[in-house]
Amino acid sequence: MSEQLALLPEYLTAHLQLSLLALLSAAALSLPAGIVATRVRWLEQPVLALAGVIQTIPSLALLAVMVPVLASMQLQSIGFLPAFIGLTLYGVLPILRNTVTGIVGVDPALREAARGVGMTARQQLWRVELPLALPVIIAGLRTATVWTVGIATLSTPVGATSLGNYLFTGLQTRNYAAVLVGCAGSAGLAMLLDGLVRMAEVGLRARRRRLVGVAATLTGGLYLFTAVTLAAPLFSDAERPVRIGAKGITEQYILASLLGQWIERETGRPTTQMQALGSTVAFDALAAGEIDVYVDYSGTLLALMDRASTGGDRATVLAEVEDFLADDHDITVPATLGFENAYVLAAREPDAERMGLTRISDLIPLGPTLSMGGDFEFFSRPEWVSIRDTYGLTLADQRTMDGTLMYEAIAEEAVDLISAYTTDGRIAAYDLRVLEDDRGAIPPYDAMVLVGPRLVREWPDVLAALARLDGAIDIDAMRGMNLRVDVEGIDPTTVAAAFVATLADTR
Repeated sequence: MSEQLALLPEYLTAHLQLSLLALLSAAALSLPAGIVATRVRWLEQPVLALAGVIQTIPSLALLAVMVPVLASMQLQSIGFLPAFIGLTLYGVLPILRNTVTGIVGVDPALREAARGVGMTARQQLWRVELPLALPVIIAGLRTATVWTVGIATLSTPVGATSLGNYLFTGLQTRNYAAVLVGCAGSAGLAMLLDGLVRMAEVGLRARRRRLVGVAATLTGGLYLFTAVTLAAPLFSDAERPVRIGAKGITEQYILASLLGQWIERETGRPTTQMQALGSTVAFDALAAGEIDVYVDYSGTLLALMDRASTGGDRATVLAEVEDFLADDHDITVPATLGFENAYVLAAREPDAERMGLTRISDLIPLGPTLSMGGDFEFFSRPEWVSIRDTYGLTLADQRTMDGTLMYEAIAEEAVDLISAYTTDGRIAAYDLRVLEDDRGAIPPYDAMVLVGPRLVREWPDVLAALARLDGAIDIDAMRGMNLRVDVEGIDPTTVAAAFVATLADTR
């Protein structure tokens, strides 16, 4: 728990920055738009409909869509900006709808009375309609506040630090202390901000200036803190850290921490991590210079290539992928780590023994009676298409789920097969049998350290340090590290530190 609490200031500050600025932007868009919609009545339905359409997009999808959109505009495509824009859009509807509803709901008799005493349209808005609509508008602001704080936890997969780092890492590595801290931090922040809005509402309604002043002062203090912490890096003389990417699986968390600790040990340069990135997001971020290094796999990179593979053996695929990276994206591969982490199909050992399953081809006659669980990407990846077409495999049910839950699902017999990974220590822990890919449908998956052009230009010492990792991790070592995190519950940073200490004695 102490390790998790040590990260809380950084994660909570980043979460507060995102939430407050997104809320401010959402209010700045929604309030004027709502007022205009009540004056130009034909605008009301189109404006609300547009905000409603945005709201129907799943929050994680909306944030993810920001990445390619911003990349196409040559803007920062991962990190703070896509998360900020996505959260702003998500906060618009409740404020906009309540602004329109509140103003439209003002008693027509009061409007008529205002006109009767000679008020202009502007005076009528500011002195009659907005004050009377204020409780409804604030209700929308409170809804937007809670939504925004909650949805900000989903910013982690687009590279923005938030309390979501606790949730994504904790769920994947089964570190429930991290999940607890993330949930408690998010809930506490939502309650704090909602309470401040509520305090201001009560003060305005009861005409208690002191209460309004306290709410305004506290809110202003939070915004001042946000501004100072956002601006501080711009005026800091500290060296820019090496940015290390990590996908949202246990092995990637370990490897990202391992790379960071190795770089700091060998070069003295600071590092930082951007966790839980999707495969495409991580690759695009490296090519755009928004991260400097991460570990990917030859089979995954093969799927990104426009040209077909020239062969299935590991050496040929590695050479082909390295040429593709260098020629098309100016990405350097200083080291292949020495192990392969390929997709495999796995079944419970007792079931495999009973059904006589040793190879994937053994599934062909049994497929229509079996169900299979896959991670979030598996059933949309070329590997599954290759397995399905190569073996002519048809299954009764395909279920997409979190990678950690796959193992729980097969242990509880909710599914008959899962898409596992060769380096996963849970294969042995859950007594699973890996089925041989006897027709060669799954490509090699050598772990490769990928480095962006900026790091090559600016930090040759880091490149040299990474090159010393070539062949440093065999499959047994990687499987053992994954096992310590997934089964024994040890923090990935601690596991990586132990390996780095051992490695430093031999290199």
